[in-house]
Amino acid sequence: MDREHHIKRLRFRAWHRGTKEADLLIGGFFDRHHADWDDAAVAWFAAILEEDDVDVMAWAIGTQQAPARYEGAMMHAMRRLDYIAVPR
Repeated sequence: MDREHHIKRLRFRAWHRGTKEADLLIGGFFDRHHADWDDAAVAWFAAILEEDDVDVMAWAIGTQQAPARYEGAMMHAMRRLDYIAVPR
């Protein structure tokens, strides 16, 4: 599968998680950051999508420690939560 097609599939999966909260967190993260991702970052995100939404959200908001395989710059960016649009 070519990269463009893979990115489109990841975007769909990021925005169709099953709850609005997970869609905003995971989909918002994808939309804000995917354009700058190299192949390793794309692979990291694809792996995160295989995890339970409750776990990913807990890792992002800091109520649970993320597994070592997910720690690093990408998880740090996810924890910033500055990519979620909050209506005011």
